[in-house]
Formats: sequence, C-alpha cells, structure tokens
Amino acid sequence: MSKELAAENRVRGQKRKKRHAGREHWELLILALPALIYYFIMNYIPMFGIIIAFKDYKYNKGIFGSDWSGFENFRFFFESQDAWRITRNTVGYGVLFIITGVICGVAIALMLFEIRKKLALKTYQTLMILPNFLSWVIVSYITYILLNPDLGVINQILGMFGISGPDWYSDPKYWPYILTYSQIWKTVGMNSIMYYAALMAVDDSLFEAASLDGANKWQQIWNVSIPSLLPLVTILIINNMGSIFRGDFGLFYQIPRDVGALYPATDIIDTYVYRGLRTGDVGITSAVGFFQSFVGLFMVVATNAVIRKIAPENAMF
Repeated sequence: MSKELAAENRVRGQKRKKRHAGREHWELLILALPALIYYFIMNYIPMFGIIIAFKDYKYNKGIFGSDWSGFENFRFFFESQDAWRITRNTVGYGVLFIITGVICGVAIALMLFEIRKKLALKTYQTLMILPNFLSWVIVSYITYILLNPDLGVINQILGMFGISGPDWYSDPKYWPYILTYSQIWKTVGMNSIMYYAALMAVDDSLFEAASLDGANKWQQIWNVSIPSLLPLVTILIINNMGSIFRGDFGLFYQIPRDVGALYPATDIIDTYVYRGLRTGDVGITSAVGFFQSFVGLFMVVATNAVIRKIAPENAMF
C-alpha cells in the first residue's frame, strides 16, 4: 500500500512540475509577444506581394488586377546580361566577407583577450566599435575624401612622391579591395566583441592545465581558445550563409557613389533591384527579390545540414 501511495505521489509531483514548467513557458511567450507581433506584421503579412513576381504589374491595375505573366519575369532576368554579373558579385562578396569577417574578428578577439590592463582594453574596444555606429553615408564621404581623384588624401600623398594617383572612381579593379576593407573596418569591432565574450566564458583551469603541460601562448590559443570559439563561429557562419545572396545595400551603393563605370565590380542584386524600382520595373525586381530570398533559405538549410553531418553538436537545428 505504501508503495502505491509513493508512486501516486511521484505522479502528482511530476504533474505539478509540468504545470509549473508550462506556466514558465507562457511567461516567456508573453515576453516575446511584442517581437512576434512585429515580425508577423512586418515580415509575414506583406508576403502576399510575392505574386507580383508572377504578374505583368501595372500601377493603374494594382497587384490583383494586373495580368498573370507566369515565369516571364524570371526568364527575362536570367537571360539578361546583368544576371551573371550581379549574381557573381553578390555571392563572391558574401563568401569573402564571411571569411574575412571570421578571421579578423577571431584574431582581434584573441589579441584583446591577452590584454590585462582594463583601461587599455576598454580604449581599444571603444575605438574598434565606434565605426559600427557610423552610417554608410558618412563612411562614403570619408572614403571620397581619401579617394577623390583630384583632391583626395591618397592621391595628394602619392603626388608628393612624384607618383600619379589613379582615378579610383573609373577603374573597377580597385574596388573589391576597397569594399572589403570598408566592410571589415566598420564591422570587425562588433564581431570581435562576440568572440571576446565567448573567450571570457572559457574556464581558466583549461589555460592553467595547458600551461602546466608546457604549452606556450600560441599552443594555448590553438588548442584551447580556438576550439572554444568553434561553436559560436559555426552558428554565425550558418546565419551569415542566409545572407550570402543579400549584400549590404549601403556599402555597395553609397561607397562607390552609384558610378556606372564601377558596376562590373560593385553591382549586386540589392543595388540592381533598387535601380529597377526607380525605373518602374516592379515585376522583374520582385522576381529577383524572390529568387534572392529562396536561395538564402536554401543556403541556411544546406549549410546546417553539412555541419550536422560533420559536427552535430555545432548545428543550429
């Protein structure tokens, strides 16, 4: 009889725990409700506009009154001369920014982790994070001050040595380097803070054990610090793969100043869509935007599937 009573009490205790856990979950859901409402209104309700990609959109007829065109908008884009150029640039810069962002962010975080003076650490962090809060418009003016063909700082310095500076805004070959440097300069500070926070969570006993085993600083970084960062690096790479087909519009539009001569190196899907909207090609630009979103979703799922095969503990889902 006592065993049956004890079993019944255990069952009641488990039910109480489940009810309590359910209440906790509802509280968390209520806290998340404003963000869920925002995303539903701003991201899900407008999804009906996807039908524009399959219509010959006319302003006087509206979205639902315009005639269906099937895949004509997609065919027109993929057969155009711009399709290969903007796809190559968008994907190429996306991969380049992910690689350089991870390498530079981790490298700076590792260097910051070795600084022991708090004043110096806070100073370096502040200086590196500051560019993140500057708009691309401001950064574009800074870039123009440096690269102006006639009065730019760089060409003025080159002129002091008798070197004729290039016309930066008419030669596309320089711009992969300029855009990459601008992206790193603006974002690496914030990226390094995330990696630095992950390093701060590493147990000090791991570094002490490595030191007792005779490991120098480089060996500690390679065998303790970097493996500790791998889960965070993996998650960020998966997230970034979703945007590999979506460039930063401010970077690619403001920094090159929308100069047509630079399109071979600076034109991406986002700037192409913007110019299309300005000229009224709503159907074609909607088709390009739909293609962009679909590829981004595919890249997230595919990247996560690959990582789940290699290291399941680091996968996002």
